[in-house]
Amino acid sequence: MIEEANKVFRENYDNKAWYGRCIFLSWYCDKGTCKFCFRSTIKHKIKHSNKATRTKESVVVEAILCKALGWRVEFLTGGYGIFPIEELVEITKLVSEVYGEKIWLNLGVISKEDLEKFRPYVKGIVSSIETVEPILHKEMCPDKDIEPYEDMFEYAEGFRRSMTMVIGLGEKKEDFDLLEKFIEKHQLDRITFYALKPVTGSPFTKGPETEDYIWWIAKTRIRFPKLEIIAGTTARRYEEVGRLLEAGANAFTKFPATRKFGTKEAYRIEEDIKKVRRELVGTITKLPDLNWDKEVEKLNLDKEFEIKVKEKLKSYLGRLSQTSS
Repeated sequence: MIEEANKVFRENYDNKAWYGRCIFLSWYCDKGTCKFCFRSTIKHKIKHSNKATRTKESVVVEAILCKALGWRVEFLTGGYGIFPIEELVEITKLVSEVYGEKIWLNLGVISKEDLEKFRPYVKGIVSSIETVEPILHKEMCPDKDIEPYEDMFEYAEGFRRSMTMVIGLGEKKEDFDLLEKFIEKHQLDRITFYALKPVTGSPFTKGPETEDYIWWIAKTRIRFPKLEIIAGTTARRYEEVGRLLEAGANAFTKFPATRKFGTKEAYRIEEDIKKVRRELVGTITKLPDLNWDKEVEKLNLDKEFEIKVKEKLKSYLGRLSQTSS
């Protein structure tokens, strides 16, 4: 099946692959009950109050790095109920302007009225469906119903549509029929798959086997030749990236690229991408020779904020240089 999926991919896409960077606005979620998520653990609830938001300068720095390193913004995301809508729109506008194009948004269910406020800066919306089997979904995400996301897809005219799905929650291969119907019903443009990452304090102790994970990617590619497929990996599963692409994924995400920049894991990923005859757009191993202060100055930010961004960027670059040395 992998060979067939790879063949279908090459009939519909060029050989480019990329790294998609999720930009988080917060690590807190006022739902916090999805059983597989780190936000559901008691430890996380104690550590991160509802003030666990990132500074705007760190968000801007991530967008700067995405642009400079050839990464795509996978989506702007964060837990439910963190920012007032006007502030979310302001941050989205800022990230879009810094990155230089419209971005994807994954901020839960957004009302039709509020969605219009994002339109100038957003190309598409992402629904965190996680699993399409209704009984399993109710068990895994007791306070995050599928229906409101489906409603949002219906009124999100003019936006591209995407969903996320976590493999390893207890889904069965026969559930693919449900996924197929969901993609068709909502005319999705993209899907992001993740392999379950077990979190201490959650009911899970292991993620899916590689073969089970890539089965879903390959099956989806064969059924939907033109669908954009993003596959998540982790610092522990990095050796799978070549196989994820071979199974028909366009790109990979979730790899902690700033923490692992220029490490043996990052080099292994780049080598494996070449081995499966794909070309990585951008880099996760080499910093470009840029005048970073000038890159910030090009953005025409408020002077006080510009200083904060420069300081934060310097801190990030220091860490990237250390890991790659």
